[in-house]
Amino acid sequence: MYSRRHFLQKASLFTGTFSAMKLGGVFAQSTVADRNVLVRRMEVFTVSVTNRTNWIIVSLTGSNGIKGLGEASLGRRTELNELNQFYRLVEGESAFDIQQYRQRGWEQASSGRRGLATAFSAIEQALWDLIAKSLEVPFYNLVGGQMRNNLPVYANINRVTAERGPRGFADNAEQAVAEGFTSIKAAPFDGFPALDSPAPEIQAARQLGIDCIYAMRERVGDDIAIKIDAHSFFDTQLSIDIAKELKAANLSWYEEPIAPTQVENTKLIHDAITQTLAGGEFLFGIDGFKPLCEINAVDIIMPDVKHCGGMWEATKISALAETFGVKVSPHNPSGPISTAASVALCAAIPNFDILEYQWGEQPWRSSLVVPTEQFTNGTIMVSTEPGYGISLNQQVLEEHRL
Repeated sequence: MYSRRHFLQKASLFTGTFSAMKLGGVFAQSTVADRNVLVRRMEVFTVSVTNRTNWIIVSLTGSNGIKGLGEASLGRRTELNELNQFYRLVEGESAFDIQQYRQRGWEQASSGRRGLATAFSAIEQALWDLIAKSLEVPFYNLVGGQMRNNLPVYANINRVTAERGPRGFADNAEQAVAEGFTSIKAAPFDGFPALDSPAPEIQAARQLGIDCIYAMRERVGDDIAIKIDAHSFFDTQLSIDIAKELKAANLSWYEEPIAPTQVENTKLIHDAITQTLAGGEFLFGIDGFKPLCEINAVDIIMPDVKHCGGMWEATKISALAETFGVKVSPHNPSGPISTAASVALCAAIPNFDILEYQWGEQPWRSSLVVPTEQFTNGTIMVSTEPGYGISLNQQVLEEHRL
């Protein structure tokens, strides 16, 4: 019989070679009492945020009464029925048997249907939070330990920008900077016409996006990092041409001008431009990210704990990227549950770059969780509390749930 202290000592010895490890072996060292935590209940809450955003929160209750949290937000969706089929794989089972859950659900989760990938990932997130809280340790102590006390964060101003012209983007960029953020992101090419549209229509949309970017740069000055997400609206040549027009804007990065599944063309863009290239927000699993990493088609990958397979898979993806010298910046235009999970993940990632934060959508956002989210000079503190370090504020949840 191993003691809990022995388990925690062993847990702190993890390194980055996650693809070779067996998760079952990790939890074999937990005590019998620890492993008697069975999954007893799932609750799903949908929080109405804006006409563009809903947050879907998953809570798993263990037989010890502890609740583990995950997030399954998927754009405007108000429900995710796919959660039920994955919950059946863990109901009544030990919360520690995450590898068993992954093996049982992997075929469906990796089928290419985003709803399935998201539901699978959310249950996995909640299991990790449940077991870490049961062991009374932060999540990162189970996957290598804490490497940093706070994390740089960039403010994604895109969804809150209703006025989609230069002034609208510049105003919100300025406000985010006034709140202490030193790095911002926007997607001013949203709504870009189909590439077979008339040339004048293409040119007008192209110029509008470029004008928005230079307006932000002029407003916030040269010391603020500006990241641009093109949401895969371009083809290879257009991606390169627009990047050249944006050279003077001194972008911090240029994200997904084409779909990251177009690996060879992404590599062509990467090698033809001067900007840092980022991408991979909806890719699933190591197999989804490996093609980009092994030929250095991007400088930064963006796994999302809501879509990539969950916390364990995100850790493995990050280790894969590290072997190819690629940095990791988790995609996270999400609610405070995903943000807390991502913070706990990034605290243990050696090749972490910066974390995304969905800025400005609602003033009550930070109070949905306890303790409240707090950002200081564009950074967020890494919690030392068990699990992801948060619980739900039931009063705020009831005020805004659907």
